[in-house]
Amino acid sequence: MSAVLSSGDTAWMLISTALVILMTIPGVALFYGGLIRRENVLNTIFLSFVSFAIVSILWFMYGYDMAFGADMWGFIGTIANPFFGGVIEANTLSTYAPTIPTGLYAIFQMTFAAITVALISGAVVERMKFSAWLAFIPVWLTLVYLPVAHWMWGGGWLAQMGALDFAGGTVVHVNCGMAALALVLLLGARKNSNLLPHHLGYSVIGTGLLWFGWFGFNAGSALGATNLAVSAMIVTNLSAAVGMLAWMLMDKLKTGKPTLLGALSGAIAGLAAITPAAGYVNITSAIIIGFVAAICGYYAVSHLKPRLGYDDALDVFGIHGVSGIVGTLAVGIFASPLINSVTTGGLIFGQTHLIGVQLLAIVVIGAYSFIMTLIIGKVIDKTIGLRVDDADEIRGLDINLHEESGYRLS
Repeated sequence: MSAVLSSGDTAWMLISTALVILMTIPGVALFYGGLIRRENVLNTIFLSFVSFAIVSILWFMYGYDMAFGADMWGFIGTIANPFFGGVIEANTLSTYAPTIPTGLYAIFQMTFAAITVALISGAVVERMKFSAWLAFIPVWLTLVYLPVAHWMWGGGWLAQMGALDFAGGTVVHVNCGMAALALVLLLGARKNSNLLPHHLGYSVIGTGLLWFGWFGFNAGSALGATNLAVSAMIVTNLSAAVGMLAWMLMDKLKTGKPTLLGALSGAIAGLAAITPAAGYVNITSAIIIGFVAAICGYYAVSHLKPRLGYDDALDVFGIHGVSGIVGTLAVGIFASPLINSVTTGGLIFGQTHLIGVQLLAIVVIGAYSFIMTLIIGKVIDKTIGLRVDDADEIRGLDINLHEESGYRLS
């Protein structure tokens, strides 16, 4: 049966694409912007916006083909249509989603690339040169994100082995978490890493936009207006809600008081963890995933980070990286053929193969992202430099790098 354009699927994917754009600009930008010193709020927001702009351009120059083009040796896609030449004019339907246009699938996937890069910025705020960030974006996108996306989603070698990632547990969260860890190890700690968030209100708005947009992220990854999209939406919301409450519980047990920042962190942990599993698990599994992700994220932020001494400013590794690992492993445990026939099931269905390939995907993608980011960061450091001058860092980056101020206070 030949593929036929579905107006319903197309409408849903247009909406989903817009929702994921909203996650980066302004979702991530505001979430991060509220968590740092007021002298750095504009620089922090700017990092997300410029990431989205650069990725948007490079994706249609060559990025889409490298991630989703014809497979070469299981590693990368063939660049057959540079600058997306002729694709929109041909009005073709997507190979990966045969009821929607190729161009729509391409821009939907572009939003995932953009938010992955933007998420990394949260680890390096308040001390990384803006020029270094501009250099980092295209190199990291090309050498890290595009190969990883091809391995998992574009028919590459991990996909050929049966590894599953519904909406970005490995491609987005493990990938950005390990890259963030590599960069902060290169940069070193901030001059003052114990500063409190200057405006949690921004972060509340940012989290709300992320939670809202995540339905496009996860339910949109069903690639159509289907029952699978409904299931993905339900488990996404549940995991976020459980994650929020679990982190609040941990705050209460440790300090005697729940915190709003903890609640926001727990919600993001739950959302990140359910991302790879959203199209494969049921409601009970989603509750477990959200709870475990929040507990693991809490301990990564409150215990692992102080013990190891790395300054992951906004806990990109502790929340996104750790939750991505939890969710990706959860696919190997809880994946249900009753939810999605693409899998014969995880451990609870008596199948052992999936947990092995999920673990392999975590190790390979985590190691590749970490090592390649270290190399990229080191080259940038040796050429234009990664870190701002001490005086600029102490005074704040908004004034020193952009000649602007987020607030005009007397």
